[in-house]
Amino acid sequence: MDKKNEKVPARNVMHNVAGEPARNASGPANTRPHDSLQRIGQKDGSHKVVITYAEDMAGVLKDDKEGLIKKIIHEQAEKELEKKNLFPEIKKNKLYMFLSIILLLLAFTAFIFFIFSKDINVVPIKSQFYPIVFNDQSFFIETVNLSKDKIIESILTEAKETELKRGGLEGIYLTKDKQVIGLRNFLNILKSNFPQLDRTLVSDNFLLGLVNGETKDFFILIKMRSFADIFNDVKNWENKMLYDLHSLFEIPINSNTSYLFTKDFKDGIIENKNARILYDKDGAIMIMYVFADDTSLIVANKADAVREVMFRLSSSQLKK
Repeated sequence: MDKKNEKVPARNVMHNVAGEPARNASGPANTRPHDSLQRIGQKDGSHKVVITYAEDMAGVLKDDKEGLIKKIIHEQAEKELEKKNLFPEIKKNKLYMFLSIILLLLAFTAFIFFIFSKDINVVPIKSQFYPIVFNDQSFFIETVNLSKDKIIESILTEAKETELKRGGLEGIYLTKDKQVIGLRNFLNILKSNFPQLDRTLVSDNFLLGLVNGETKDFFILIKMRSFADIFNDVKNWENKMLYDLHSLFEIPINSNTSYLFTKDFKDGIIENKNARILYDKDGAIMIMYVFADDTSLIVANKADAVREVMFRLSSSQLKK
């Protein structure tokens, strides 16, 4: 037999890329012949080269290298642009955060200052002025830099010059720096011997005024807690009352009036109210004080003035 035509059993030989024999195709089922180069014998004795999956992938990656780089560069550019867009917002947020911290520190500092400061200046609330009784008109005298005599002179001048209607009542208010002064300051101006009673017993709100009757007659209206609280103190004031108030009621001190300053007050009734009265030798009233009601004391020298003040006190109480 011719050797050229001799049939040789086909051998299924597979070689890997290194030219080494590969595992037999009859090996394990997970062996994939196309994962490597295969040299398969043909009938004519030549070999067919098969390109495997791994080689295909290597080729694809090699061919796509330039596109992949461009993609990476593009993505990087997009990230940079995003950062630039976010930068103003980040900067603004940092500014807001900084300002918030500053404001919180300032608020905390102010809180600590007001809580622990020992020299806090408190603005005093000025007492509101209101008349005790209805006044037909009012007159104010600024007492700053005025002596006692000048103040009394201003009061007497107003009494002479006022155009108060008949039966009318005018309130005369002494002021200091445009604030109405109270009873105690008024008594200090007069250098009075009126007892220094507690404000809970005698109010600092009082009224100095005049009533236009047959004559223009002065009065002083004092408010108190009750008649019983101050009766004994006012009775003790009787020895100095005329001396303290003689200039206001225009009673001169001379040989004809000197006896009045040592004369005793007498019990009396004025407008059906208890009164203590100082009479002259002819029986005329020189000065008196009347308990108009349980909380009101009127010092005057004419019954007409007492009557008008009592009438207005009653009217004001009815309105309340």
